[in-house]
Order: sequence, then structure tokens, then C-alpha cells
Amino acid sequence: MTLVDRPLIQYAIDEARAAGIKEFIFVTSRGKSALEDYFDHSPELESTLRKAGKEDLLEILKATYMDSGAIAYVRQNRPMGLGHAVWCARRLIGNEPFAVLLPDDVIAAEKPCLQQMMEAYEETGGNMVAAMEVSPARASSYGVLDIGEDMGAIVKAKGMVEKPKAGEAPSNLAVIGRYILSPKVLTNLNKMKQGAGGEIQLTDAIAEETKAGQVYGYRFHGQRYDCGSKAGFLQATVAFALARPDLRDEFSGYLHDMIALQKAAQ
Repeated sequence: MTLVDRPLIQYAIDEARAAGIKEFIFVTSRGKSALEDYFDHSPELESTLRKAGKEDLLEILKATYMDSGAIAYVRQNRPMGLGHAVWCARRLIGNEPFAVLLPDDVIAAEKPCLQQMMEAYEETGGNMVAAMEVSPARASSYGVLDIGEDMGAIVKAKGMVEKPKAGEAPSNLAVIGRYILSPKVLTNLNKMKQGAGGEIQLTDAIAEETKAGQVYGYRFHGQRYDCGSKAGFLQATVAFALARPDLRDEFSGYLHDMIALQKAAQ
């Protein structure tokens, strides 16, 4: 899916690179071969752009390239949840800390979200999840932190609940798609059974580490858009288009005219 003029996966890669990450593992499934082609070199397109004198587009194209050996692909042959997807990559991750990014969570921030988390992680170690305040009515759509100690931007979790029932959420601090995790989480996933929704939940494996006081939530600075929903994707499109100097004036004028027409029709 393309947000303005870049696919969502490119936003995730750019955010990871800004945090200093250099090796990437994509957990894919049947029908996702276009993902592998996207990050490969395209000599024919390069030549066409160069001959046409479109150096600006050529530079954008080159920014999508990845070095040989920087990317590995793992297939998840059954849709058994996020925890199962991460577990599929366990042999490539090995015994190292790792980050997990969900590309349908797009975060507009002056300093990329994962970079903010990496800086906080240097203080805490353990496991860290990105967290944001949500209304009680929306808490049942997320994994929610049970807060043991609130230190401002960083909170120590004493538990986590995946998609709690209405009125049963331990807080309104929800986990969104950015994680920095220890290899212990992979060990926990080895033991996991199906959880909420009949899936293997990453939240459950992380929650095991709260027993040792090794899970932290980070209240990131920025605006998160859920591009896995139609409304969220449209909101992100508007926000990111208005943030672009080359699009802002024309696009904001169009939105103004559309709103005026809608009001007139009412």
C-alpha cells in the first residue's frame, strides 16, 4: 500500500535505519513476492530515468535499495498471529536483542519513534514497547499495559493484557507496533499456546518478562496512524500530504474547496 508516494514498508525501513538498524528480516506469506522485488536493484528503470534527466526520481529510487545480505525473508505459512510471525524468524535472530516494526502502524514524528525508543532502551535494557493513551472504549482493541511504576515517558509494566474485555483494561496505555525485545521473548514463544483470537500472541510472550521486571512502555512523541483501517489510512494520507512542501499548498486548497462544497450542499 502506498502512502502519498511511498509504500508503507519504506516508511518502516526508513524509521529502522534512523535508529541504526542495518539488518532486516521480513516475515512474509504467499503472494508477497513483490516485497522482495521492491528492495532489489532495477537497472532498466535507473537507465530510463537517467536518460530522461529525472535525477530527483533516480535519487528516490536509489534510497529504496538494500545492500546484499542486509535482508532475509522468512515465510509464515499459516496466519497464526504476530507472536507466531516473530517466532518464525527465531533462527535468524539468534541470541541477540531485536526490534519489531509493524508497517501498518505509521508514526509521524520529528524524531522517528524507534529512535526515541532506542535512546530510552539504553537506560532500561530489558524489553520496551511503544505505548499511547487510548480511550477506555478503544482499549479492547489493543494489548494494554498494567503499570507498576510510572516514570513519565517510561513506565515499568507489571503485566500486559491482550484485547481486554470492555471495562477490564488495567490502564488506558495501549501497545502499538514498535517493540525492542530480548531473546528471552523467543524462548517464551517456544512455549506459547494459542491466546486471544485463537492466535499466538506476542503480548503473552512479552508479559512473561514482566515477572522479572524486564518490560517497559515508552510514551513516544508523535502521531500514530492505523493504516490497517480505511479511516486511519485516509487520515495518514491527508496528514503526510500536508506535511510535504511540494504538495501542501495545492492539496490544502483542494481540501478547503471540498469542505466548502460539502457545507454548501448541507
